[in-house]
Amino acid sequence: MDGDGRRPIFEGNLPMTSITVPTRDQVSPANQALFDQLQAKLGMVPNLYATLAHSEHALASYLAFQNARSSLTAKARETVNLVVSQVNDCAYCLAAHTAIGGMVGFSPAQILELRSGQASFDGKLDALARLVRDIAERRGHADPSLVDAFLAAGWTVENLVDAIVVVGDKTVTNYLHATTDVPVDFPAAPDLPGRVTSRSAAA
Repeated sequence: MDGDGRRPIFEGNLPMTSITVPTRDQVSPANQALFDQLQAKLGMVPNLYATLAHSEHALASYLAFQNARSSLTAKARETVNLVVSQVNDCAYCLAAHTAIGGMVGFSPAQILELRSGQASFDGKLDALARLVRDIAERRGHADPSLVDAFLAAGWTVENLVDAIVVVGDKTVTNYLHATTDVPVDFPAAPDLPGRVTSRSAAA
């Protein structure tokens, strides 16, 4: 314990129980059906989705949450995904959403800028990215001026609620990967220029 009674946060590579990615044969029939749907839709079952299938219910619950209807466009959702994954330094989700960001129309340079929490190429997305970065870094206690700027940029309170829902969605998978460290099965995302990450520091 440290001076205020809390457990200290240890840094560095400590031994951890290895958590493997289950195969289709190792999951329940209900999860096998979800694997088949993912394979048909994506051409693969991403390792992080497969890891959710260690639970009987988590994969179905997460997919329902992720695929629920939203007032946000695909580009707005990917803005949130990229910003939150950068704040949480999630190698897996940065890799996945760098790929998806390209699919929804962002250039590589725009994706890097979004990860930094801004979007000089689009004023509305800039207000979203700045607010989401603040929400993620401050654990929900957003700067009121950034909320005001978000609404002034043309977003609505409905959009605000839906953006926070996406923050929650992405936090789940960021934390799952941080805890399990399953292999990344997407092309690695580049490091932000000038930024030291846990990955680059360990290299």
